[in-house]
Amino acid sequence: MLDIQLIKNNPEKVKKAVAAKNFDPSIVDRALELDRKRRGLLQEVERLRAERNKLAKEKNIEEGKRVKEKLQKIKPQLDDIEGEFINVIKKIPNLFADDVPIGKDESENVVIRKWGEPRKFGFEPKDHMEIGERLGIINIEKASEIAGTRFGYLMGDAALMEFALVQFAFETLTNQEVISEIAKRIDKDFSAKIFIPVVPPVMINPEVFDKMARRYPEEERYFIPSDNLFLVGSAEHTLGPLHMGEILDGKDLPIRYVGFSTAFRREAGSYGKDTRGILRVHQFDKVEMESFTLPEEGRKEQDFFVAIQEYLMQSLGIPYQVVAICSGDMGGPDFRQIDIESWLPGQGKYRETHTSDYMTDYQSRRLNTRFRDKERLEFVHMNDATAFAIGRTIIAILENYQEEDGSVVIPEVLRKWMGKEKILPSGK
Repeated sequence: MLDIQLIKNNPEKVKKAVAAKNFDPSIVDRALELDRKRRGLLQEVERLRAERNKLAKEKNIEEGKRVKEKLQKIKPQLDDIEGEFINVIKKIPNLFADDVPIGKDESENVVIRKWGEPRKFGFEPKDHMEIGERLGIINIEKASEIAGTRFGYLMGDAALMEFALVQFAFETLTNQEVISEIAKRIDKDFSAKIFIPVVPPVMINPEVFDKMARRYPEEERYFIPSDNLFLVGSAEHTLGPLHMGEILDGKDLPIRYVGFSTAFRREAGSYGKDTRGILRVHQFDKVEMESFTLPEEGRKEQDFFVAIQEYLMQSLGIPYQVVAICSGDMGGPDFRQIDIESWLPGQGKYRETHTSDYMTDYQSRRLNTRFRDKERLEFVHMNDATAFAIGRTIIAILENYQEEDGSVVIPEVLRKWMGKEKILPSGK
């Protein structure tokens, strides 16, 4: 949620940013109109209260009753205006950073840099489903019979690979030496605090989901009416509210969490798109990063998160490109969004496997998460980012490490958890 004072001071700038994010800029004018009405009613309420108190001291009972009746009539009007004002201002998306490309959709995202050369195969590379089915480690057919479309079973070595990836991510993010080395790439004085591991809830109540500004679009979310709960679409949805309503000590920032959870998305509007395999499914597992920082460190924190993502992918040996997401393709709460797209030989193109979102104080203002130091009491800045989207990372490994005989070489960093160097076809 934006500060109303920021909107009042920069209405045209805000409207321009809202339009660039493909939102209706008229909501800015509506918010300002409701704010004027709200402030007018508040002033009238204060005036009447002062008059009532004066009359009480003068023991003027009749006039006091008249003023009380006026207050009772105004109060419901003020409540209605306040409620509408909050609803409207919440719909105004965040502004965006100066280096965000202006564009209408994903076609106008900009590649910042690339790492690694796509492997040249001496045979026609297969996609992950052909590899997974031949190895007996991915089963979509049975999942469809049991749960419906866009579900899948990870079995055998694919299941082991999932938890090897989780272990690798958690080991990396809690390793002081590794985190210190990555932090130095951002700034020699940048904080090298490690991450606190978390297994968060996968359900969230609607009010808190709304405060996270991630409840929408609701057609993407699974809702359980009998319990008034949503299933989360990512671990960040329940990591972000961890300090809701709190005032943190500025000396304790940054606070960083790494969470593992299952995520649920309807994939509404994607019918007929990526239907093959486990790239776009209703249920998937993720390792997610979340942090709370001082405002002046928020942008560097995002760069740090991206550096961690790159370290993880380079450790796996997966070629990728880093992409600046344009204004029209960003989420409403995002001030700056950077994606990593990994090379998938089976598709012959790069596909998104990681996202990094810097929200400034947009979420913390809704959550009322603040910090205090010697000179100020302000809202924290928040970042979240993917460490591993497990299914998509498994796809990248299977396709990039496939061999002509049907086997798959396991990246070296995962072998200590999987206990082998290769996934072999049965009978080999």
